[in-house]
Amino acid sequence: MLNLPPYRVLQVEDTDGDYHIKAETVSPPERCVHCGSDALVGFGRRENWIRDLPIHGKRVALSVDTRRFRCKSCGKTFYESLPNVDSKRSMTVRLKTWLEKRSLRHPFTHLAEETGVSNTTIREVFDDYGRQLQDSLRFETPEVLGIDEVHLIRRSRAVFTNIPSCYVIEMLPDRNKTTVGRYLSELPDKRRIWCVAIDMWRPYQDAVREALPGIPVVVDKFHVLKMANAALDALRKTVGGTISPQKRRALMRNRHLLLKRFSDLNEIQRKRLEEWGRDFPLLSKAHRAKERFYDLYEASSRSDAAKRYKEWDASLDNEIRPTFGPLLTAFQNWEGPILAYFDHRVTNACTESANNLIRAVQRMGRGYSFDVLRARILFVRHGAHRMKPFRKPRLLDKPILAEDDIGYGLPSRGTEREDISLGVDTVEILNLIEKGEI
Repeated sequence: MLNLPPYRVLQVEDTDGDYHIKAETVSPPERCVHCGSDALVGFGRRENWIRDLPIHGKRVALSVDTRRFRCKSCGKTFYESLPNVDSKRSMTVRLKTWLEKRSLRHPFTHLAEETGVSNTTIREVFDDYGRQLQDSLRFETPEVLGIDEVHLIRRSRAVFTNIPSCYVIEMLPDRNKTTVGRYLSELPDKRRIWCVAIDMWRPYQDAVREALPGIPVVVDKFHVLKMANAALDALRKTVGGTISPQKRRALMRNRHLLLKRFSDLNEIQRKRLEEWGRDFPLLSKAHRAKERFYDLYEASSRSDAAKRYKEWDASLDNEIRPTFGPLLTAFQNWEGPILAYFDHRVTNACTESANNLIRAVQRMGRGYSFDVLRARILFVRHGAHRMKPFRKPRLLDKPILAEDDIGYGLPSRGTEREDISLGVDTVEILNLIEKGEI
């Protein structure tokens, strides 16, 4: 019934939802664990309760009558060891292995109800397994590194991606300069990185400059364009406060006409926008200014982009200049990293996509800690990782005879295979979310 050869089943009690199985070890110890003598005598027993895998949909608790022995030679006593039992917890090794795999995909409360193991113990199993996976998994340093943040469990968490491949490579507990800088400084093969894309968060820039000196920093263009749209939308709300409720609701329903590029509007939408422009000249001016700012990112070079920005700045009407105040300030403070886009042409769209998927995983497992969410994203090994073989030298100072070379030639230097992860594929994360497997 148990399929555990080291144990003999003595009694089975079938209760509602549980099996209580009394068992004992088949082979008691023959020698003293202290001195090695075989002069042993029985010296009492104690009952140990051990959890095992469910059977027939019922929880299983083993009651093992553990024998105690006394050594005649050294006088010391000891209990027999229980084979197939985890050394840290009162559960079988196979149950611990089963919980490790399942805890990455299922709620702890569900596993606790299914096995009879407490939530706390399952969390401990999960934590140990997460550390084991983290120690055994190596990520390749990307050529283009993306840094952004996602708000999880009342705090912003830094997310790192391999931009060309759109793979997630790390999540940190916060986005502070110290935390980000420590991670960047510990990256292997930092010379591989030729560009870092960030949003306008000063600690990111400072951490990159200290940990990766000389590496260009590019401010994501979508964050910059988002500020232009936000300025226009803020003006729409201000204008809406001065008109009748009916017109305000109509203006709100058509706000997408203001935020879309004029070239993307159809003929009907353009006429509607022109009507709003006649009714609200200030809004029309701001819309045209927003469109001209978007044209900046169609520049062919950095110098061309700088020229276009100066012309845009000079052309701003004094009536709408306060509307674009935050954008003007941001460009003044971040001009170098913003214009660096025209040297490298990279964006953080991949990281933004990863953030949305991470939020979706959080919604699927409400109540989980950040460590659990991070493990679910980074350490679930069922297709999400993109691995490549990596061979590292082994014992370089001692040539090793390859098996096929023995007796046939010169010794070859050994190599040790190690799997290296390129990152967690966001497409596969999406597939796992849709299947409910993460």
